[in-house]
Amino acid sequence: MTDLPLGQLFVFGFDGPELSPEAHQLLTKHQAGGVTLFRRNITSLEQVVQLNTAITNATRNSSPALISVDQEGGRVARLKGICTDVPPMRVIGEASKNDPGLPYRIGAMMARELSVLGFHLDFAPVMDVDSNPQNPVIGDRSFSPDAKTVAELGGQYIRGMQGAGIAACAKHFPGHGDTDTDSHFDLPILRHDMARLEQTELVPFREAIRANVSSIMTAHILFPDLDAAYPATLSRPIIDVLLRQELGFDGLVISDDMEMKAVADRYATREMVKLGLLAGVDLFLICKDMHKAVDAIASAHDLVECGEVPRERVLEAIARVDSWKRRYIGAVASPVLDEARKIVRCAPHLQLVEQWSRS
Repeated sequence: MTDLPLGQLFVFGFDGPELSPEAHQLLTKHQAGGVTLFRRNITSLEQVVQLNTAITNATRNSSPALISVDQEGGRVARLKGICTDVPPMRVIGEASKNDPGLPYRIGAMMARELSVLGFHLDFAPVMDVDSNPQNPVIGDRSFSPDAKTVAELGGQYIRGMQGAGIAACAKHFPGHGDTDTDSHFDLPILRHDMARLEQTELVPFREAIRANVSSIMTAHILFPDLDAAYPATLSRPIIDVLLRQELGFDGLVISDDMEMKAVADRYATREMVKLGLLAGVDLFLICKDMHKAVDAIASAHDLVECGEVPRERVLEAIARVDSWKRRYIGAVASPVLDEARKIVRCAPHLQLVEQWSRS
């Protein structure tokens, strides 16, 4: 076991509405970087505040736990019925034709509610261009079928969300919009060359970087013209060369869930961690199986000890995670229930929703 806090490079999910002993141990003994909550973890506003307080308290004397959630709006909303319900981003995109500042205000409103509940990171917005009507997974999660529109509206949303204190995450790099396969179940293959990517898929991500987005999530998609061997999440040409060097992104690179079949059916845990680290991933998501999270952390230690992953690469990733936490978590503070009750679903937030509903 190395002397490095390699657990910081992993965010995990768990079952149930309380922080289980196993989850607590992952945060403390194994020093995991944080957690991601799903609908299975959430029952009410009061319960979310209590759970996030328990997570915060578990790491109060060490590196604070990053608390994240998928709260996009529409069909991907883990806090549906608890936070102010936001429609799919396609609806926001259409409404923005009459109200150009709407994405900024929606991002800020969502951030205020998530922040007061104790969250730090929202895995949103989707910056994929919905260019394929047969896409089974993106669709109305995207702002538009037009790349420039996705870029403009997504950039506004990011600025609104991060300006109100919640880190945003642009996803799924370098673009999931033109697939006809869901990477939860199989490995999509996109045979686009760089000219096509520059024209369409990369346009929104360039704008996200200009908006100083805190993190970018990778796609479990094979792009043979960029890397014929590995999907984007495990690809050095796509992450280190394209995203880091050519696009100039220096924030957190986060993997999509490493339990999705596109990668989990093709690579053992150790191999995924190795390839991901070498490619340039800073933070790995393992969204359900805590045993797999423990194995992944142990694999990271072993890979560094035996020299298969350079120590300098993991030090770089640890430094990025630490810098991100200083910026978006700062001094450790538990959510306050009375404040949450005042802000979540408050009248101005509900009125904002009614505004675009009438438009």
